[in-house]
Amino acid sequence: MAYTSPTLNVIIAAARKAARPLVRDFGELENLQISMKGPGDFVTSADKRTERILIEELSKVRPGYGFLAEEGGTAEGKDKSHRFIIDPIDGTTNFMHGVPHFAISIGLEREGQMVAGVIYNPITDDLYYAEKGHGAYLNNKRLRVAGRKELAPSLFAVGLPFLARQGHERALAEAAAVMKISSGIRRIGAASLDMAYVAGGRFDGFWERGLKPWDVAAGIVLVREAGGMVSDLNGGTDMLAGGTILCANEYLQPQLLKLLKATWPDKTSD
Repeated sequence: MAYTSPTLNVIIAAARKAARPLVRDFGELENLQISMKGPGDFVTSADKRTERILIEELSKVRPGYGFLAEEGGTAEGKDKSHRFIIDPIDGTTNFMHGVPHFAISIGLEREGQMVAGVIYNPITDDLYYAEKGHGAYLNNKRLRVAGRKELAPSLFAVGLPFLARQGHERALAEAAAVMKISSGIRRIGAASLDMAYVAGGRFDGFWERGLKPWDVAAGIVLVREAGGMVSDLNGGTDMLAGGTILCANEYLQPQLLKLLKATWPDKTSD
């Protein structure tokens, strides 16, 4: 039977409540009010409303916890040891274009360590959740990372820069290197779901640069609780602040890390 603690139940309930109007918006995309935050980085009225609902619901049940959220930034709480890290719509560009591949992502950090995560795609009703020490689940099904040990039969996900973002040359070099020795790569536009797919064995691994903490916070817990390894692209543990991530099983993670490092050996910039 799937494990759900009171803490997980709180996060799941908040995600489901925030998702209901989001589903209605997805069915009426032409009515959305869209503004530009920056090159290729769109924010919609749905983003802002979803974040507001999440913060309101979580604050009711866990008063005093702090927040780090994509739209609202940092809000310190009286409880200095706990912080929710929120992405109201991970995959905003997919959402705007009517692609049903996006998610509400909520991670809980305790004393600097990620301890719980929920990733919810409201269109497919796929609910991924995990808590440290208690496993990872999709709805009521226990998740495990794939067991492949070699790169050749493996399928990987990648995040790629767009428009004016930096790192195009490096990203293309890394993608080309992985394409040459694997079954392929996929770029589907939502880091949280990429990590959830690794946790569930759909992808064998995932890497990306230029990320924010809310992109990966929940996914870190999911992958680890599914038996996978998570690091930054230097092989360290600075995934939240460092802006890079790599996750796979224990066999593929070191192989993929070595390969990616070798594509850019003597260059210091992205």
